[in-house]
Amino acid sequence: MTMQHWMWTADGAALAVVLLAGIADWRRMHRRSNIDDIGWVPWRGIQVVGFFAALAFTILALHS
Repeated sequence: MTMQHWMWTADGAALAVVLLAGIADWRRMHRRSNIDDIGWVPWRGIQVVGFFAALAFTILALHS
């Protein structure tokens, strides 16, 4: 595989992380159990980092 293929693969993985973190954050915000229970996983932060990683991998893949 070429470097461009690796970048597109990493881009797909980063997008999968963004989608999964978004779904997990949505589920946490819309749960019906005790509203005062807070989660210990920062899903929104993971989603933001995944988005910027996907953006970086896309730019690198298009550049190579």
